[in-house]
Amino acid sequence: MDPEVLIRTEGQVGRITLNRPQALHALTTAMCLEMIEALSAWRADPAIVLVMIDHAGERGFCAGGDIRALVDSLAESGKAAEAFFFTEYQLDHLIFSYPKPVLAIMDGVVMGGGAGISLPAAFRVATERTRFAMPETGIGLFPDVGACWRLSRMPDHAGAWLALTGARIGPADCELLGVVTDFVEAAKLEAFKAAVLAEPVKVETILTEFEGEAGRPAFAAHQDAIRRLFGAPSLEALVAGLAADRSDWAREQLEIIRSKSPLSTAVAFRQLQAAAGIDDFAQLMEMEYRIALRLIRRPDFSEGVRAVILDKDQQPRWSPSSLAEVTVAMIDEVFAPLPPEKAWTPLP
Repeated sequence: MDPEVLIRTEGQVGRITLNRPQALHALTTAMCLEMIEALSAWRADPAIVLVMIDHAGERGFCAGGDIRALVDSLAESGKAAEAFFFTEYQLDHLIFSYPKPVLAIMDGVVMGGGAGISLPAAFRVATERTRFAMPETGIGLFPDVGACWRLSRMPDHAGAWLALTGARIGPADCELLGVVTDFVEAAKLEAFKAAVLAEPVKVETILTEFEGEAGRPAFAAHQDAIRRLFGAPSLEALVAGLAADRSDWAREQLEIIRSKSPLSTAVAFRQLQAAAGIDDFAQLMEMEYRIALRLIRRPDFSEGVRAVILDKDQQPRWSPSSLAEVTVAMIDEVFAPLPPEKAWTPLP
């Protein structure tokens, strides 16, 4: 079997290439551990001046974590699922705090765990094939991997819209909202990578030389509505605002939100509010680990995976079944502190 992640050095560049094209490069615990080991070694190696993260093939950068493996783990003890989140979050934090520049080539689908290993990078490159989304509330989870650090800081409450609806955005919107820093045409990617490998210290100049035009951002068409409707002080007010709005677009957003797990939606809203006031990425990841351990053991996660990924009937039976049935006590329980021996910690 081919390695799930290809790790090597080329000149002064440490290269990490995701290599599970049949699974859209979905992350496993083993992949995260391999990346942590490589990044830890390169951090202390003066010969390495830049790290490049990309993927093999053309099927997308990374669709997230290996959801099927997580569900299988929960059918037993769930320890493997807990270990995955613990390790994945350590990897995300390592990239966020990395002392050397990291370049992520976000070509194709970027969702969930793929956002976790790319959003913290100093340089984030989109192509015309880039599609970014955080669709976790649709399977009973929440927008994790530290993505809320950026979502909660986006202009015009765009992050709340992305987190609550799972909307997919293309490269122009990604550039506008700060998901990516640069755009390079897919046909020029190999030449771009070769130029960076040849002179990694000149990565910013090379990005300027290869910079393309991402097009017009579709987000602009609804920017005013998102600013007005998704900046509500509570989830109840947000839903009421969408219901009172007479536009077809607002009605569509409301239908989408109501199709997601009600508990996950309420958790995501509180998470966004909390993230906006957190200035320590490790503190954010510690909070998210608490949420992850609670939500994966709720019935909505297994049910969401069944409806969306396994049976694909798109008819999940959520519990509770509506936003009105979600109580403050339920949300508080998800955010409650873990025992010290179970709490998440960053790498030493």
